[in-house]
Amino acid sequence: MKESVLDVLMYLFEYYIDDGTEIDSDRESLRQELMEAGFPEDEIGKAFEWLEALTTEGAEAVPLEGNALPAMRVYTDSETERLNTECRGFLLFLEQLRVLDATTRELVIDRIEALEGEEIDLEQLKWVVLMVLFNQPGKEAVCAWMEDFVLDGASGRLH
Repeated sequence: MKESVLDVLMYLFEYYIDDGTEIDSDRESLRQELMEAGFPEDEIGKAFEWLEALTTEGAEAVPLEGNALPAMRVYTDSETERLNTECRGFLLFLEQLRVLDATTRELVIDRIEALEGEEIDLEQLKWVVLMVLFNQPGKEAVCAWMEDFVLDGASGRLH
């Protein structure tokens, strides 16, 4: 079975990040542990790079002025190859619930594009959304909702 960067990221999130463990504190021992868990070294390195880019990069959103309506996001050919209709609909759904705003949506799309491979399925997208929200200050409530949604299959009600 070929493990992907997203598999490494999901493993890291489940076992380390969600528990408050700092990835940078002891990266080498973490790298060794991931290799012992069966992940290829090159995929581990790419996962660390992906996480580093997540914390250092940010998409710029243009704030809406006055009564302006939010614009509809038009996806590029490359994005539609990676995100099928179900995934794009889910992103819109999250925006309508105000789980994502324009900035976090763009960051999710950027992080999807940074993953290698073919089309992303809905479950993988949910994990990427969760990881992006987890790394955004001030998004604790929506991150907690998304975590329940991803890990527990919650009903989808946002409090």
